[in-house]
Amino acid sequence: MLDIKFLRENPEMVKQNICNKFQNHKLVMVDEVIELDKENRGIKQEVEALRADRNKISKEIGKLMAQGKREEAEKVKSEVAASASRIEELSVKEKELEDEILKRMLVIPNIIDSSVPIGKDDTENVEAERFGEPVIPEFEVPYHTDIMESFHGIDLDSARRVAGNGFYYLMGDIARLHSAVISYARDFMIDRGFTYCVPPFMIRSDVVTGVMSFAEMEAMMYKIEGEDLYLIGTSEHSMIGKFIDQIIQEDELPQTLTSYSPCFRKEKGAHGLEERGVYRIHQFEKQEMIVVCKPEDSAAWYNKLWKNTVDLFRTLDIPVRTLECCSGDLADLKVKSVDVEAWSPRQKKYFEVGSCSNLGDAQARRLKIRVNGKEGKYLAHTLNNTVVAPPRMLIAFLENNLNADGTVSIPKALQPYMGGKEKLVPDK
Repeated sequence: MLDIKFLRENPEMVKQNICNKFQNHKLVMVDEVIELDKENRGIKQEVEALRADRNKISKEIGKLMAQGKREEAEKVKSEVAASASRIEELSVKEKELEDEILKRMLVIPNIIDSSVPIGKDDTENVEAERFGEPVIPEFEVPYHTDIMESFHGIDLDSARRVAGNGFYYLMGDIARLHSAVISYARDFMIDRGFTYCVPPFMIRSDVVTGVMSFAEMEAMMYKIEGEDLYLIGTSEHSMIGKFIDQIIQEDELPQTLTSYSPCFRKEKGAHGLEERGVYRIHQFEKQEMIVVCKPEDSAAWYNKLWKNTVDLFRTLDIPVRTLECCSGDLADLKVKSVDVEAWSPRQKKYFEVGSCSNLGDAQARRLKIRVNGKEGKYLAHTLNNTVVAPPRMLIAFLENNLNADGTVSIPKALQPYMGGKEKLVPDK
């Protein structure tokens, strides 16, 4: 969410940013906010003047009463009562205006970084850099669920009977591989100086609206019936929410945390060949990283975060690339974002396995996350990034480490988490 003062002083910049995000239907909101804000500030000034007059008049009542001028005092009291009635009336109007302003401010997008490429949607995202050489093996790479089934490692039919489409049972070596990847990612981030955390898996509505846009909320979140609670779509939600209404001492920054959680997502409109299996699902597990820092440090942290993911995937022999998200593909709160994509030997293309985002002070403004600095209080900057999110990450792992005989090689970095196994051997 933008600062109302910034919008008031830079309306054309805000409008251009809306155009750059191809959300022209929101242009009218800028002028509406300016008019509502002007009216609201006028009311505030009138209320302040009325209160000042009331205080002054109230003192006069005391003097008149002391002088025995009761009739005059009663007349002044009626003026105070009228003033109080007007203040109450204006206060109601002030609250209505502030609600209308907030409603619009919550959907006006954050100002994107000047380096973000301009484009309508994810088809116009721009490849930034490749890491590792993509390999197309001489043998045919099966679909990922077929690889898993060769190890008796997945049961989608039972999951459908129990929970419906978009769920799964992982078993045996595949389930163990899933847990091994999560544990390895946890230790990888701890070794890079991040504090490990297991957060709440449900959050209240004020946290939800603090960490994400309404469009994201509608498309992603599961509401707990009869409770002011939502299942998290990623641990970033509860991890950033940890700092709601907090004043952090400047010398305590940056806060660098890595968190484990299950994630729950509606995934509306997920269709197509690659949506089968465990590519796009309603429940998965993830290792995440978040940073709360000073504004001048957020750009540097942004680069550190996505590099952590690249480095981890390369230790598992998986080629990856980074894809700069264009303006139209950025969620409204984001300043800048990059997707990390893994190579799929079967599809002969890259696919998304993680996303790194700098949200500037947008989440901090909504959640009131402030920093107590040497020169006063200011809003923190927040960032987040996926470390790994199996089972989707398992697709990349299995395809890139699959051998012609159906075995799957275990990279050295992961072997301690797999009981020393160097290779998985299929049952069939």
